Amino acid sequence: MYRILREAWRLGKVGDPMPSSSSPKKATPFSRSAVIRHVDAGSCNGCELEIQALGGPHYGLEQAGLRFAASPRHADILLVTGPLSRHMAAALQDTYDAMPKPKRVLAVGDCACTGGIFHGSYAVLGPVEALLPVHERCLGCPPKPEQILSSLQNLLHEGLEQ
Repeated sequence: MYRILREAWRLGKVGDPMPSSSSPKKATPFSRSAVIRHVDAGSCNGCELEIQALGGPHYGLEQAGLRFAASPRHADILLVTGPLSRHMAAALQDTYDAMPKPKRVLAVGDCACTGGIFHGSYAVLGPVEALLPVHERCLGCPPKPEQILSSLQNLLHEGLEQ
């Protein structure tokens, strides 16, 4: 038992950085974790199925340093799916306002980026950028999980450069 504990103490926790040499470490896109708040602004749930796939072991969202949060007050990235519907505009604005700075917005799917098949509907105000500043777009109907993960990496890398 002591041997196992001693080995665990020596190696550290899962996700801890490996002991490095004296050279300074270069910042990588996932050198810190980021928290995502997801808001469905009125989609068909196709994008949500692909986002759920990111949580599985094949894509390893949490191993990449990303996780979802229920509260916008803990979020770094606002991930929006679906077109900007009239009923969700106020809730989306409130969610964005509750996020701490610096905050990033990722529009996922054709509906969030351009209005998609819902463009021109009486219930839709347009794409998400009609209300919020969008920092990254992930096109597709629905986009593949690899595309969503790549867009999240781009957002996180952009945040580290600033």
